[in-house]
Amino acid sequence: MSKALLCPCEDVTTEEVDHAIAKGFKDVESVKRYTGFGTGMCQGKQCLTAVARHLCQQKAIAPAQVVPFTPRPPLFPTELSHWASLPLDPTEAPPQGVPPALGLSSHALRPTEPVPSRAKIVIIGGGVMGLSLAWHLAGQGETDVVVLEKGYLCAGASGRNGGGVRMQWGTRTNIALAKRSIQIMKGFARELGINVWLRQGGYLFLARTEQIAKRLEASARLHHEHGVKTQLLTPDAAREVVPQLDIAGVKLAAFNKDDGVIFPWPFVWGYAQGCVQKGVKVETFTSVTGFTQSGGKVTSVKTDRGDIACDTVVLATGAWSPPLAAMLGVKLPNEPHRHEICSSEPLKPFLGPLVSVLDSGLYFSQSMRGEIVGGMGDPLEPAQMRLGSTSRFLARYGRAITELMPNLSRLKILRQWSGPYDVTPDNSPILGRTPGLENLLQLSGFVGHGFMMAPAVTERMARWMATGESDELFERFNLQRFADGRLEREDMIIG
Repeated sequence: MSKALLCPCEDVTTEEVDHAIAKGFKDVESVKRYTGFGTGMCQGKQCLTAVARHLCQQKAIAPAQVVPFTPRPPLFPTELSHWASLPLDPTEAPPQGVPPALGLSSHALRPTEPVPSRAKIVIIGGGVMGLSLAWHLAGQGETDVVVLEKGYLCAGASGRNGGGVRMQWGTRTNIALAKRSIQIMKGFARELGINVWLRQGGYLFLARTEQIAKRLEASARLHHEHGVKTQLLTPDAAREVVPQLDIAGVKLAAFNKDDGVIFPWPFVWGYAQGCVQKGVKVETFTSVTGFTQSGGKVTSVKTDRGDIACDTVVLATGAWSPPLAAMLGVKLPNEPHRHEICSSEPLKPFLGPLVSVLDSGLYFSQSMRGEIVGGMGDPLEPAQMRLGSTSRFLARYGRAITELMPNLSRLKILRQWSGPYDVTPDNSPILGRTPGLENLLQLSGFVGHGFMMAPAVTERMARWMATGESDELFERFNLQRFADGRLEREDMIIG
């Protein structure tokens, strides 16, 4: 029975579900992410009941605790040509969508015991930023750390991104951070015992306007100064990298073969497992409800499972940071912007790099399983914490991708979702101390690209926190810079 199929589309067996249970993934949503069940052509219509029944039989959960995973549109696999043919008003604002249902304090798997009453460091946010910081802190000898996550692991932005990692940036700091992050990713499986499927097929940026072409030229010069071997390519040379491209209207391309794509979920899980092994406490399904402060310091974090007295608090909740900071009277300039993404049926491997049209924000790559995973920013998307999916996105994305790669017009989209970009006024993060609350540390504002920066940023932050050594990163990018008018502008943003 260990090899009995529970999900025929993705060949998920009872053995694989049992392995997920042994790793601590017991709710349907997390098991879906860990095994891939329910992500094939039927989108869970045939396998959800079988997997839920098996979880109950294995006593991983009780029948009353079964919560079906979130259904993803479209209802049936639909060709890109269909979406591309939909009427589209370019002046029409996107639908508002729905607030993200990530406050899961009533979840059946929410722990019943109280949180620790005290910790030296409390990190709010169990995404890749918070967990990688905790792991690096443990490496510095700081293990009296509690990480608070209000949902399951990968419920937030870290579980909703496309997994791209690149060194092609427009500032020296981001280039250096991205180089170090990719270096860490290369050794992740060896160091943390979980494969994150780093595939360095490169990033191919395309420019359709002179303005963007000049940006690529300037960035390439900066890349060479830092040992990043970005090549500027003519449109014809770009087609040699990806022969299926229709290069009509393309003026210039930039390609770096050392950029790539990573599988996001194992990256988060690996950090979480590494934290627990080193003695860090990772508390899921736990919401922060408030704080106490005294003498210019935060003295405790209040949660729906009790209060935690602490010496230091780190706010690592990305686009969810502003309302938490507001509980302490701190105003953050971050704004959440919904960005939608979708995944297709699998194809035989044919696409090496991640391809992006920097002018429009279109990007797409091919996953290890053969899916085309891509997204596209919407300039009319308002600043709001609203998720959900829209047909407008699929219409815009369908037109853009089939114009660039006409051979994909018959490709079927299986599912779509969205996540929030955490946007700051200068497209750069907010790091370090908070004016007026010296033990409240900021770790947010990465504008949808925090996933690729997390390993390097948190490595430096952990060293800075543990040793007290000066690090200009946490001075240049602190919250005070906005009041001082010293912005750190980054323009190589996709979306």
